[in-house]
Amino acid sequence: MNAAEPPADLILASTSPYRRMLLDRLGWPFRCVAPECDEAAIQAEMSGSEPSRIAEELALRKATSPPVANLGGTAIGCDQLVSFEGRLFGKPGSLDRAIEQLEAMSGRTHELITAMIVVRGDRMFRRTDVTRLRMRPLSREAIERYVRADRPIDCAGSYKLETRGITLFDRIESEDHTAITGLPMIALTSILRDLGYPIP
Repeated sequence: MNAAEPPADLILASTSPYRRMLLDRLGWPFRCVAPECDEAAIQAEMSGSEPSRIAEELALRKATSPPVANLGGTAIGCDQLVSFEGRLFGKPGSLDRAIEQLEAMSGRTHELITAMIVVRGDRMFRRTDVTRLRMRPLSREAIERYVRADRPIDCAGSYKLETRGITLFDRIESEDHTAITGLPMIALTSILRDLGYPIP
């Protein structure tokens, strides 16, 4: 194989601008494809399962969904969930719901689970990162001010650590900070090297 050529097309099974920006760091050409994945139905189907198992299944369904799989190549599927005292928080979808999630987590610790599945042909790689975050005690006024500023309605847990969301926390424990944004780049680059991509 010519080291200057990719072994297959690289496909990100996501329309997330955050994941796109992370993958862009590699300087490698890739396509973003919207997967067919009914996240709410899958979560309902797997109700009672471990949060990491649900996130992994969602990532797998995205990486192997027809719009992605039919293209061949190397597919990357990811999903994130917040696990908080036995409850799962996904993307809030509205400012009011974002405020509710942040009020619930104020002053407490939660886990942000980031699952990634990479598929190429009959080869599959899995990586799940668990980040522990402790949120500062926050007043309703502070939460509303933050939500108006960052509008984190498309982020699991209702915060964006890459912008003002970092001010909400007093402790973050993570093996790979890029996993917090949605794509664990340390693990991904190792996987892509195994698949023959000349990185760096």
